[in-house]
Amino acid sequence: MHKLLSDTPGKKYLLLGNEAIARGGIEAGIGAATTYPGTPSSEISLQYFQISQESDLFFEYSPNEKVALEVAAATANAGVRTMCMMKHVGLNVAADPLMTLAYVGVKAGLVVLTADDPFMFSSQNEQDNRYYGKLSGLPVLEPSSVAEAKDLIVYALDLSEKLQVPVIFRTTTRINHSNAPVTFSDMQPRVVKGDFQKDPMNHVTVPAVSRNLHVKLLEKQAQAAEITETSEYNFVSGSGKWGIVCNGVSYGYVNDAVEDLDAAGKIKVLRIGFSNPMPAGMIADFLKDCEKVLIVEEGEPVMEESIRSIAQQHGFTMPINGKAEDLLSRLYEYNPAMVRDCVAKYFGLEVKADSKIDLSDVPPLPMRPPTLCAGCSHRATFYEIKKAAEGMETIYPTDIGCYTLGFLPPLKMGDFLICMGSSVSTACGFSKVTDKKVISFIGDSTFFHSGMTGLADAVFNNHNFTLVILDNAITAMTGHQPNPGVDMEAMNLSGYGRISIEAIVRALGVEHVTIIKPYKVKKSIGAIKEALAYEGVSVIISQEPCTLYAKSLKQLKPRAFTVTSKCKNHRDCINEIACPAFYIEEGAVKINPTQCVGCAVCAQICPENAITPLKKTG
Repeated sequence: MHKLLSDTPGKKYLLLGNEAIARGGIEAGIGAATTYPGTPSSEISLQYFQISQESDLFFEYSPNEKVALEVAAATANAGVRTMCMMKHVGLNVAADPLMTLAYVGVKAGLVVLTADDPFMFSSQNEQDNRYYGKLSGLPVLEPSSVAEAKDLIVYALDLSEKLQVPVIFRTTTRINHSNAPVTFSDMQPRVVKGDFQKDPMNHVTVPAVSRNLHVKLLEKQAQAAEITETSEYNFVSGSGKWGIVCNGVSYGYVNDAVEDLDAAGKIKVLRIGFSNPMPAGMIADFLKDCEKVLIVEEGEPVMEESIRSIAQQHGFTMPINGKAEDLLSRLYEYNPAMVRDCVAKYFGLEVKADSKIDLSDVPPLPMRPPTLCAGCSHRATFYEIKKAAEGMETIYPTDIGCYTLGFLPPLKMGDFLICMGSSVSTACGFSKVTDKKVISFIGDSTFFHSGMTGLADAVFNNHNFTLVILDNAITAMTGHQPNPGVDMEAMNLSGYGRISIEAIVRALGVEHVTIIKPYKVKKSIGAIKEALAYEGVSVIISQEPCTLYAKSLKQLKPRAFTVTSKCKNHRDCINEIACPAFYIEEGAVKINPTQCVGCAVCAQICPENAITPLKKTG
């Protein structure tokens, strides 16, 4: 039995933050969960995917976040408690249904989890999704610890049902990917079947209906504003004439700072966990006795702006600061030392000198840049495209996935990237206003997510570029989640369909479609040259399973290669494909047999044929 299904109230488990969040949903009795995977939220989806295989929980990996939220909107309006999970940029994709679903509302609880990514550990921006609460008029909840995240999910679903609107649950990477002890609570009965009551004058958002629904949303916002004033997740700790307002993981950093600075009795702290709408009355009461106030929040000055507005309304004139060049930054993650130093500086407190270990004799750690895995088929495809396009002036729009790493040297196969699916649409633009050969890259999951509409645009408007679809048979970057093109029977799972990328491409009207097997280098280069020479939209589908995925399914039969004495040290293997299985020892190129997966790409490009299979011994 999956550990998160364990009916053991009172027992403690060491959980990842995302596991704790998933457990919160189970304890709240959710019957449905939808998602498009995206770090740092992906492990929540994994738990529900696994749980759905041994329970009646309805779970799906949707083609994109918009679809995931629309499916969730239906299940919640049919009376089934639902969670919809995504990373922060995924909410941009789901924003269209979110804005109007706020008007329509829900019948059963619906939590829309958005995992923000300060410092951009795995993302293309640092957007602060608390603004979506303001934009949509929906409540926003933010946990400060792993254990609280579990309990707050239950609260969020209850709140959603009370107000009959979706609730935005904002986490950050530090919560999602930290481990902590979590005490299990009772599990509410899981309801997986409901009924939809027809009510078109509240559910069909034509203008006449939406005008009335907007009035109701404002009434629900007013109700939420009353609830947030007494919410157990907004509270004051400590006492003193100085005040700190904080949220999320910053609350832990602030508590550490107060202790480290011996500031108990000098600083009181207001922790905001129910952050939209802000508890205006509680904030005013907190401010009125403060001589000065510091706002500690990662990301944008969302709370700072609101608190200054509340202070102005009440005629308070104490200094209120947060984001400033000499204080807290809008950039990246915070950490305990940074927060402590800012608190000390702002309130004029002395920082005790840390006894630092002398590391002057320790050499710096070597850099380890991110790289494609040993034997990754994307590396072979990039090499083959580069060889086929020699002599051409090229532009390489790329997309979101493992293959994004192709922009790094020595491959250098990535020139422009905005978001999921952008490679196809930006290729349209580049092809129209430049005379260069445009070759764009997109993965199989990303193609289903948002690449098809760009390709439809390209065919309809008669653009001239080559799209390379890198089909590695799985959604690899976020942890091997399925997508509509995956063969689920390979995972021993039945009941799923499977969509052919080639059939979609041809159905969209692409006339020149080429399928290559990138481990066959010479043959692939020849086929690619033909596709690049085609006038109009051509598509290359590069098919080879992700090596890690194939290994997990025991489909990979490793056959390590070695560099023989024929090697003349040209180093084409390193300088052109840079597979991480290669290394240099005493000036000679070597292959690590434990990393080599036997793709044989290096053997095919070696000018001396100096790379051969390693003979087994013993």
